[in-house]
Amino acid sequence: MTTWAAWADAEAAALHRAGRWREVRDLDGPGPEITLARPDTVAAGISFAGNDYLGLSRHPAVVAAAHEALDRWGAGAGAARLLAGARPVHRELERELAAWKGTERAVLFSTGYHANLGVLTVLGDAGARIVSDERNHASIVDGCRLARANVAVFPHGDVAAAEQAMAGAERVIVVSETVFSMDGDAAPVDDLATMCARRGALLVLDEAHGVLGPDLAAAPGLLLLRVGTLSKALASLGGFVAGPGPLCDLLVNRARSFVFTTASPPAAAAAALAALRVARSEEGATLRRRLRTNIDRLAPGHPSPILPIVIGTEAEALAASAALGDRGLLVPAIRPPSVPAGTSRLRISLSARHTEAHLDALAAALRELGVPA
Repeated sequence: MTTWAAWADAEAAALHRAGRWREVRDLDGPGPEITLARPDTVAAGISFAGNDYLGLSRHPAVVAAAHEALDRWGAGAGAARLLAGARPVHRELERELAAWKGTERAVLFSTGYHANLGVLTVLGDAGARIVSDERNHASIVDGCRLARANVAVFPHGDVAAAEQAMAGAERVIVVSETVFSMDGDAAPVDDLATMCARRGALLVLDEAHGVLGPDLAAAPGLLLLRVGTLSKALASLGGFVAGPGPLCDLLVNRARSFVFTTASPPAAAAAALAALRVARSEEGATLRRRLRTNIDRLAPGHPSPILPIVIGTEAEALAASAALGDRGLLVPAIRPPSVPAGTSRLRISLSARHTEAHLDALAAALRELGVPA
């Protein structure tokens, strides 16, 4: 009989052999300037690994809002909102998220992962079909797996194939990220919207990484749910779904990832609310322009702050990441199952807080290593 210990050892050994073993690294500092713990030392460095795209995690208004919420409500929400009620800041954040997205309602979830699970498991019932882009995030993949709906996966960005996958279904959900988390490319959201409006399908867009768009053009008759996160450009923690009131009400009543999960800490909601207000202001517009400038400095015209450099094998990507780490630059190696086999890569994530000196140091290190930026 195989013991659990033997099984775990064998599984770990298989991951090591494949170059897919992962360990959590320790770092300190608010970012992008960090101190990184290495085996024998602690060294200063620059992080290109975070998703704090607008640099709002250090914004004085965001930090002050979190402090004030801690003083007023304490560290935790205590229970699920249907059990213990919502704090006023949860309601206020939902109202402003709905206004931001131009929708009737918004529902907060504890994470963006929970938001995608909730949408797809509630609306993807046994009478529906989910049509999903092949490069969608793991939270969408897992939502499809947990849903009772029939699921069809279409080739990346292929709107014609998505429409073909709808054939014969009475109720269809088409789901796509707007910006794909490992490739940094943008979905053809206007074409998806036009197709869904014409076919009477529900379009679910995960906008977690869409800090610079793409912005959806008007599509008369479109039924749309917008899934977002509070943990990237809004520099806090949580997720949300914005859309029509009746669908949001169903999520509150049936989404297990809402009903059975403790609400987000009030301090996180307050920080997100403050960050949202900055993002919607002229200061936010300035930060987005700065982010756009930083992207163009390394990859002119690229649609997002996510810059992938495909290396090939797991070992090659790990070696490139380690070499950058030796130069004080934190750029993670992304390996399967996050990306397809043979496409292991460096994933550069840019922020408005990166300086020209930061970017020049990264570009110089990539040139020195012979890695094409």
